[in-house]
Amino acid sequence: MLLRQVRDSRADAEAVRQVVLAARGEADEEWSPPRTARFHRRARHLAGTDPGGCWLAEDAAGRPVGAALASRREGLWGLSLLVVDPRARGKGVGTALLRRAMAHARGTLRGMICGSGDPLSARVHRAAGFTLHPVMRLAGTVDPSRLTAPDGPAIEGGAAQIDLMNSVDRRLRGGAHGPDHAELLLHCRVVVADDLGGSGYCYLDDDGTVELLAATSRRIAVRLLASALLSRPPGAAASVPRLTAEQEWAVDVGLAAGLALAPGGYLCLRGMRPPAPYIPSAAFL
Repeated sequence: MLLRQVRDSRADAEAVRQVVLAARGEADEEWSPPRTARFHRRARHLAGTDPGGCWLAEDAAGRPVGAALASRREGLWGLSLLVVDPRARGKGVGTALLRRAMAHARGTLRGMICGSGDPLSARVHRAAGFTLHPVMRLAGTVDPSRLTAPDGPAIEGGAAQIDLMNSVDRRLRGGAHGPDHAELLLHCRVVVADDLGGSGYCYLDDDGTVELLAATSRRIAVRLLASALLSRPPGAAASVPRLTAEQEWAVDVGLAAGLALAPGGYLCLRGMRPPAPYIPSAAFL
């Protein structure tokens, strides 16, 4: 087995995606062109900003059999992806990849992983010293008539608000998202609030999924989430994933909007408690 860094190239981004397909038992046709393009961009983004945290495992024939994508943002290390082809499991591929990715964490005090509900993944993350916090997911069709109107302004944001968003990040998770904000703005719209009650932001993608939310107070977080859900067209779906028990405010907003609650994996943390009010991004933590 050969371990090498993921290059910032379309070929390597596609190699990582092929391992993801194999690991999840998905067919190539199940991915729409926009989803594939978004995955390629995010893989290349991380390979460009964090080459020391992005690794590809290849077998003797040069076929990709595993991949890890990790980033380091100031005092926080995050693992965005760790996948192994089922045909290569049980051979130490995942352990070797995680070891390389975690070497990129040197100098950081905190760690974060959005883990799936897969028992093997949970075992690997726990063995690496992470505390596993169960998460929930809200999904369904928004009923705007059931939602209370936001208690203040939440405006459409953009690049001009990146400094504010980085400041909120540092307060909540000990590290700004930095270059990740520019990448997120390519794929999502962002709603921002900033007044005497606090500051915060919420990224919402085209499918109605909350990609990332951070706020300095629950009041602002509730306003942002309600504004994001109310911005969906009539009858459109929405989802709010990766909610720890500390995000009860989000559960209340989602249930009031008519969304259904279900279990959704783990938030794996090291050196920190679950940040709140906070909904992490699977790719950018």
